[in-house]
Amino acid sequence: MKITKIETISLAEFPNVIWIQVHTDAGHVGLGETFFGSQAIHAYVHETLAPQMLGQDALRIEQHSRKLMQNYVGFKSTGAEIRGASAFDVALWDIMGQAAGMPLYQLLGGKCRDKIRVYNTCAGYRYVRAKANWGTNDWGLEKSEGPYEDLDAFLNRADDLAESLIAEGYTGMKIWPFDHAADATGGNDISPADLKKAMLPFEKIRKRVGDKIDIHVEMHGLWNLPSAMKIARAMEPLEPYWFEDPIRPSNIDALRTFRESTRIWTTASETLASRWSFREVFEKKATSVAMLDIGWCGGLGEAKKIATMAEAYELPVAPHDCTGPVLLTASVHLAMASPNALVQEVVRAFYFGWYRELVDELPPLANGFIAPTEAPGLGIKLKRGLTERPDATVKVSSL
Repeated sequence: MKITKIETISLAEFPNVIWIQVHTDAGHVGLGETFFGSQAIHAYVHETLAPQMLGQDALRIEQHSRKLMQNYVGFKSTGAEIRGASAFDVALWDIMGQAAGMPLYQLLGGKCRDKIRVYNTCAGYRYVRAKANWGTNDWGLEKSEGPYEDLDAFLNRADDLAESLIAEGYTGMKIWPFDHAADATGGNDISPADLKKAMLPFEKIRKRVGDKIDIHVEMHGLWNLPSAMKIARAMEPLEPYWFEDPIRPSNIDALRTFRESTRIWTTASETLASRWSFREVFEKKATSVAMLDIGWCGGLGEAKKIATMAEAYELPVAPHDCTGPVLLTASVHLAMASPNALVQEVVRAFYFGWYRELVDELPPLANGFIAPTEAPGLGIKLKRGLTERPDATVKVSSL
């Protein structure tokens, strides 16, 4: 089955999301997605990836993944090369599923479960969507589009937000009120006043609903080691579910020191690429939970290898989703086929908001659980007319 054409598609409205469509001479079209720096991905795909992959057999996924993951530059990073290769890999798996007439979870080894528990990342509708770059002082709060402006809610009405989530069946929520304090000091320290202010949402949640909902603490890798440890010590009495990316995983020994300093789970890291990066984290016992992003780690095949390696270390995996609908769908398929899948991240503001503007189907989400799509391959496609939008950038390489 020969690869005949590779398209990259992005929309100005969603400047960080980019899709790859891989066409074959058998008529199958595979869909992939990645996130961040879409223009760099356009360039990489058509300058480097397409010349190597056009004319190749679309079903030789492992061979192609190995070649792209071990190119001269970009390996073991989440740079443009690996992000582009990740999206391409997902598209090839989509083609494989279509050719086999099976959903992806079946090709990954079959179901270990019928559905998986989710937690809600409390972002708003515009979070990471409206601009190519954003920071801790610009979270997309300028516009509210519906009932799930959860970012504003966790900053100002965290107790009401927790009740809202519980009413919809969620048993976990993730918030990041420490980010503004990190911005003030470059992550080098946190004042008693800033610490008290950032802890207030957690205290409100516990006071209102007790332990009826898990609270995941997102730290975005913004802190140095002493400051992260200071935050963890203060937070422990509130029994958070985990501390996610307390420091950047560029120093695995420091990450291990953090993990050993607290009885609360440490989670790392969506920002790591390849099984080789995760191997070092696992060997050094630097994390309690492996969080991988299929669009950044090398693709669906690489994610499955990382999940299996984590299983050998008796560690759970929790796939990342704060990026796009295709990667959420792929993550749910991975979770179905991974015995050690713990929980799946979702963003209800995205799921019930802009994700539905982009694709024709999503994995069913209800009562705090998400299940896979059942059509062959990913089971979803980009909505018709997307490439004809005035803000669309479409680039094509073909035989």
